[in-house]
Amino acid sequence: MKANIHPKYNDVKVTCSCGNTFETRSTFSGGEMHLDVCSQCHPFYTGKQKMLDTAGQVDKFRRRYGF
Repeated sequence: MKANIHPKYNDVKVTCSCGNTFETRSTFSGGEMHLDVCSQCHPFYTGKQKMLDTAGQVDKFRRRYGF
């Protein structure tokens, strides 16, 4: 690799609004990063996601266009 052209790779402490903390490495220049959502509290990962009812939309489309 060429010298002095790549960004510095730093240790970063990540803190989520839910209180979860972990350490990772990144080119982020600050020592700490604050997140609103992480894998511990995001509905997709926790299984508490809201399912949308698309069946009603399909029926509406079929009625409108005669399918």
